[in-house]
Amino acid sequence: MKKFFIILGIISIVAILGLVSLYNGIVSKHETISAKWAQVENQLQRRNDLIPNLVNTVKGYASHEKTVFLEVTAARSQWAKAGTVDEKIKAAGQVDAALSRLLLVAENYPNLKANENFLKLQDELAGTENRIAVERMRYNEAVREYNITVRVFPGNIVAGMFGYKPATEYFKAEEKAKLVPEVKF
Repeated sequence: MKKFFIILGIISIVAILGLVSLYNGIVSKHETISAKWAQVENQLQRRNDLIPNLVNTVKGYASHEKTVFLEVTAARSQWAKAGTVDEKIKAAGQVDAALSRLLLVAENYPNLKANENFLKLQDELAGTENRIAVERMRYNEAVREYNITVRVFPGNIVAGMFGYKPATEYFKAEEKAKLVPEVKF
């Protein structure tokens, strides 16, 4: 009988240590999502800070293209107003679309394309867009890892006991981005 209680005690300790380890893993992965999202926001803010300079440079050459400038400004302010991760993801997509239209306007002005300030800003913006893409990928990977942990057994039980739910939002490409671009000369 004494052996039985010793074995039961060892099994209980191992089970408790396993649950503690699983819980700590869930908490760690949840925090990783927050950290990865903060990095995405950091890069989006960097882009948001560059946009006024790019807009002002293009404005000097294309003053009659007011609708594009209004769209860029509106999209930028939507991102600043967004409160939740889901709202910020949607607003970032709107900024992406508005910047694409702004760069198309810039293509119509040959003098602007040769302007040193514009070229520097465009290069900075391209670098920022690459950084955003990398951070979005890292964020999506963190969300995937976390979701797997809280949805598979026994993680789903531990996550449910402590109120952890799967993360809801991944960054996704807009439907327009999936179309093959048309190149005209």
